[in-house]
Amino acid sequence: MTKHQIPNTKYQTLNTSHPLIELINVDIFYGSMQVLFSISLRVFQGELICLLGGNASGKSSTLKTILGICKPSKGRVLLNGQDTGKLKTRDVISKGVSIVPENRRIFPHMTVLENLEMGAYLRNDREEIRKDMENIFDLFPILRERSLKQGITLSGGEQQMLAMGRALLSRPSLLLMDEPSMGLSPRLVDQQFEIIQKVNSMGTAVLMVEQNASMALSIADRGYVLQTGSVVIEGNAEELINDPMMQEAYLGGGDGDV
Repeated sequence: MTKHQIPNTKYQTLNTSHPLIELINVDIFYGSMQVLFSISLRVFQGELICLLGGNASGKSSTLKTILGICKPSKGRVLLNGQDTGKLKTRDVISKGVSIVPENRRIFPHMTVLENLEMGAYLRNDREEIRKDMENIFDLFPILRERSLKQGITLSGGEQQMLAMGRALLSRPSLLLMDEPSMGLSPRLVDQQFEIIQKVNSMGTAVLMVEQNASMALSIADRGYVLQTGSVVIEGNAEELINDPMMQEAYLGGGDGDV
């Protein structure tokens, strides 16, 4: 699978507008322990960005910072140009950010339909929700078939589809994905990345934390590499794939994170 399977001309116009999300020199502490050091990154509308790095590099902490779960002790997080420092996570989500969390984290004893409805809990446009639900079922036909089954009865791949469908029902402009390939078979990993490409090609920006660096870079526009809480490499996907440091240290993959 390559970046060119889905026609993509969006990158030509991205840098003429302000970023959808921007972290500017952000420091994050957990108590007295600093986990992010002067992090700066940007995601423009419609981009697909991967965030790479080894164990305890700070990838998941970066996602928590974007969601407002972690608040910077220094630096700023801007969402569509607005400082999110005083926003609660609920407010960040209502402004167009959604996440497919690590290990899916669906509601196991709720039905597939009920899980999906939770994705739209901040919305009150019922007719549009109904249309979006149909779009999710078109994207993931197995979820339609199993809409009345409990989430716990789904396979790992189906649960990942459910978690993504739930996130998309909030109509995000930015979709955060935390280790989307974790625990999936190689066949399902290929399927998952094809779906991510399709979602991105429809206009949703994606910031993806992923342990499979080579797979992530094969579909990404750009990437950032974290090491012990700092950005050590950044660039477009082709540059990173050909970077000797990347080839030696990261393209073999990694697991875990802070």
